[in-house]
Amino acid sequence: MFEFLFKRQGGDKPAGASGAQPEAQPAQDAGAPGPRERQAEQLRQLDGDEEAAVAFILSSEFSELRLAAAEQVHSRPQLERVHAAMRNTDRRVAKLMQSRLDAIRHHEAELRRGKETLAQARSMLDDALLTPNHVAELDRKWAVIRAPELAPEFDTVRAELGRRLEDQVQLQRAMIDRLGALRALGSAGLDAATLGERLAALARDQDAALLAPGQASLPRALVAEFAAELARLGASLATLEQDRAALAAREAMLAGWEARPAGELKADALRKEWRALPALASDGTGLQRRFETLLASLPQEASAEGRKSKTQTETQLQQPQAQAQAQAAPEAQGAGAAAASRSRAPVRGADQHFLDRLDAMEAALQHGSLGTAAELDKSLKDSKDKGMRLTPAETERLNHVRAEFKRLSDWARWGGNVSREELIKAVEALQTQNLAMGERARKVGSMRERWKALDSLSGAAPRALWERFDTACTAAYAPAAAHFRHLADERHANAARAQALVDEAQAEIARLESGEADWKHVSGTVQRLRSAWSHLGPIDRKDKKRLDTLFGATLNTLQRPLEEQRKDEMAVREALIEEALALDPHGRHAVDALRALQARWQEHARALPLERKAEQALWQRFRAACDALFAQRKEHAHAADAERLAHEAAKEALCLRLEAAAPEATPASAGRLLREAAAEWGAIGPVPRAHEARIDKRYHAALAAVQHHAEVARRAAGLALAGAVRDKLRLVLALEAALRNPEAHTSAADWRARWEALLPLDAPYEGALHGRFEAGLAALDGEQTARAAHVAQLETNREQLLHELLRLEIAAGIDSGAEFARERLKLQVEVLQSSLQSGHKAGHGGHGARAGGQAGLPALLAMPALADTRTETRIEQLLLRHAKEGK
Repeated sequence: MFEFLFKRQGGDKPAGASGAQPEAQPAQDAGAPGPRERQAEQLRQLDGDEEAAVAFILSSEFSELRLAAAEQVHSRPQLERVHAAMRNTDRRVAKLMQSRLDAIRHHEAELRRGKETLAQARSMLDDALLTPNHVAELDRKWAVIRAPELAPEFDTVRAELGRRLEDQVQLQRAMIDRLGALRALGSAGLDAATLGERLAALARDQDAALLAPGQASLPRALVAEFAAELARLGASLATLEQDRAALAAREAMLAGWEARPAGELKADALRKEWRALPALASDGTGLQRRFETLLASLPQEASAEGRKSKTQTETQLQQPQAQAQAQAAPEAQGAGAAAASRSRAPVRGADQHFLDRLDAMEAALQHGSLGTAAELDKSLKDSKDKGMRLTPAETERLNHVRAEFKRLSDWARWGGNVSREELIKAVEALQTQNLAMGERARKVGSMRERWKALDSLSGAAPRALWERFDTACTAAYAPAAAHFRHLADERHANAARAQALVDEAQAEIARLESGEADWKHVSGTVQRLRSAWSHLGPIDRKDKKRLDTLFGATLNTLQRPLEEQRKDEMAVREALIEEALALDPHGRHAVDALRALQARWQEHARALPLERKAEQALWQRFRAACDALFAQRKEHAHAADAERLAHEAAKEALCLRLEAAAPEATPASAGRLLREAAAEWGAIGPVPRAHEARIDKRYHAALAAVQHHAEVARRAAGLALAGAVRDKLRLVLALEAALRNPEAHTSAADWRARWEALLPLDAPYEGALHGRFEAGLAALDGEQTARAAHVAQLETNREQLLHELLRLEIAAGIDSGAEFARERLKLQVEVLQSSLQSGHKAGHGGHGARAGGQAGLPALLAMPALADTRTETRIEQLLLRHAKEGK
């Protein structure tokens, strides 16, 4: 897999197969298939086998065949394996693997999001209350998810949600229709029997709706309104039934009296029995006339008493009409009548104000306003306690209204307790919901407000119920309380940090006032304080304004002397620019003076940095002055071109000799030729500037041609040597890997035959690898104990091998990879320290390091140690670098 290191640019053939080193690899027979044909046949035999395709990719040296095999890799582990191996080797294969890995990761992310959405849909099925906005949000989330595997299951759950929504809609519509029908019964004018049947049917439908699975979706206001309207109509039905019973009793009594002889009847007894009968809520004028006719038919001695009874009866019949007239009269007239009644003796019957409040109480009960009805009932009690005497009809009406009020209050208390139970469940559910802390606090507060509203509408709650609610609210609010306490602590900590910044600025001011002024430190402190202040977190409002004002005043006090010092520093920089402009470019010491000015500029810049914009502007002016001086000095160099014409012919002749000798240059003769040419070129002297570039270019081209031919010969020999070293190193590594595997059945004769089939190496490499190979064969042929000891040595030398390899990579200037960055840096520091201690300069340590790397490569190859694929790659890169450098 490392053959790409030895290929020529632009082709698939290994570099060792070129014509420059025919002895490095034996020629193939004319009729035998080449490596490309054999690997192409292997590719055709893969037949979708993914593991075989991966093995083929990792072993193939032809990029187009690797790309074709990569089309058969689809599983994630194999894709990651191929991508890791081909990332720095074959960009097309790595890109294909990366695209398929990205597609797999995207699909997995979509599946994960789809499963979360599906779990949310299932949880919505378990909720007692299903709202359309939650279903719509669920549909929006699913619309952007691409998970075909989960689509059938989601469609099933979504269909069930749709059916539940439809059931809830039907239940709500039926509730609205039922309430409308109940309201219409009040003005339908039905008799008691029909009204009772209708009310019973509506009550049964309502009970069935409250027991339905979707009953939680019914609006609470409509449920309460239906209960109140049903209670009101039930009370009206009871009144109708009582009135019908009263009518029947009077009718039966009159029929019995009329059937008896007149002599058996006595007027006083009849009147007593008639008055004892229940009062009528409807019109009973016809029965009253029949009763009066009966009394008139009695003997004459009872006529006086009858006239008295008639008068009382007319008075009773006229009372409802008088009450109606009093209700229609203006309020001022009612007030005046009340005042007149107070000035006279007490009169039996309620005043108009009392009757108005009674009417208002009835209206409040009809609309379900129990709070208003309670206040009106209290005022009615206060009025009655003041000595007001009510008529029997008014007393009966008041009792009926209070009974209705009590019944509705009981219903409201029951409904309030039900609502409180639901409220407690809602608060307990808040504990499991993942809500923002502000929203959690608002919800708990709204729950408590709703509890208070229920107290005002439905009466006080039982203590046990209140304790449950208070405990649930406390538990639900606990995370928000902890969060708010944490925010408060953060604000206090931020305020403390802000105060610390102010104190630091004030301490810096104190140092300035004491004369200990380090302006660079002051500038850095101001910038750091301003940056730290801008990154402060939130602070309590009561402290924010005070700290901002204090910090601003302190920073202004600190910046004032700094700005004055910067103004003085800008004047110094301006003086340096004037001095640079005043220098004589033809002076002998002009360059030294200019360098001194540059040094002074750098010293001032380090002592006190200016604002960035001002610093850049002044530096550009100073740099322009320096560039102008050097440009003027270059102009004087043209005067010396005349005396350089004599040197041009000699340099042309030298270039001609170099160009003629370049094709025959060898590594041995090239050094001598280049040294002689350099000495002669330096002795000739400069040429005219007009021709200097051309002649220098020709000279350097001739030198490059000589070096190129010598380098070609040297690299050809180096690459041949590197290929042979690589092959023997691979054989040694394979032998050591076989020693590690006890199940491997190999023989020393086979390994030795493979060794002898390889080309011999130069002395240092041959000795290093041959000794390592012989040690491996000895361990292979020896006893199990010797073999285990050799394998242990291989394991032990792994770390030393990596350390020596890293040192040689540093010496050769080869990148070791990101995973070895820390160890590489540490080793570089050690090498630098060693170089400094030995007296060498840092800039001249490279040659010594490279020499050490050249001497240490055979030692590295001779070290028996196990090496993974990455380590093999690094060793072969090191071999290639040394081969290119001719080492």
